Amino acid sequence: MEPLKIMNHDIAIIGLGSMGYGIASSCLRAGHTVWGVDINPEQTIKFCDQGGQSSSFSEAVSTLDAVAVVVLNAAQTETVLFGGNGIVKHLKAGCVVVACATVSPSFAKDMEARCAQLGVHYLDAPISGGSVKAANGQLSIMASGTPEAFNFAGPLLESISETVFKLGNEAGPGSAMKSVNQLLAGVHIAVMAEALTFGMTQGVTPEKFVEVISKCAGSSWMLENRAPHIVDGDYTAHSSVNIWPKDLGIVLDVAKSTNFDAPITTAALQQFITAAEMGLGHEDDSAVVKVYAKNAGLNLPNKV
Repeated sequence: MEPLKIMNHDIAIIGLGSMGYGIASSCLRAGHTVWGVDINPEQTIKFCDQGGQSSSFSEAVSTLDAVAVVVLNAAQTETVLFGGNGIVKHLKAGCVVVACATVSPSFAKDMEARCAQLGVHYLDAPISGGSVKAANGQLSIMASGTPEAFNFAGPLLESISETVFKLGNEAGPGSAMKSVNQLLAGVHIAVMAEALTFGMTQGVTPEKFVEVISKCAGSSWMLENRAPHIVDGDYTAHSSVNIWPKDLGIVLDVAKSTNFDAPITTAALQQFITAAEMGLGHEDDSAVVKVYAKNAGLNLPNKV
């Protein structure tokens, strides 16, 4: 993507979780004036200390060039945009909303139409790459929207991404592609956990599993990224278990709308639901391995 001539934009990042904080930091590093907004005041203070704007967001909202909404789901996205304190009615004409949550294509289309009624551009822009790539400005973005939305979002996208896939001239295709990605990602995490614990029943340690399988045809990006968490016994959440009942639920809802049967996705979803029911919802999503370990009576590595 060719950068715009004026690169220093006024940008707000709403949602300073593991992904949003990295996005905000990348925008700051790129030279933008950045407001960070989160329901957790400690995150906002931390970002201000890093160089984020400390002036009132409510006073700045009408001057913004772009807003990235990096929240958990469709409900939170809609609340941010159109709830009681929704921002869209306060944004200037021509501002662009870059919506990063995993949502259904139909929801993205609805948000685009409602933003357009108020003269605001909407870019359907779900993200992939994890918290490390977010912090390094190296995300992959599956984006769709009008040429104007892409144009106005250009400086923000340049600051946070390694690759921007332009998937269509209206909202919807970006979220459709994210659903495809999440199907694979969720299944890969669950099946990694199944394979690792299956190996343990055959005398293959988690350490040896990572050493060997990561160099073999059975590997995946998720295996290489998540299995080391299990080896370390460290389930500090980079991406939590609770994300997957939502995201795989979206995949199945989309599949149902087209009468598509997705049995493997259904099986993976059940493992994440079980993990959440075990009280693991706020742990790293690799903690789904504990479902398998419990059922098989296996002892997983403990954090040193």
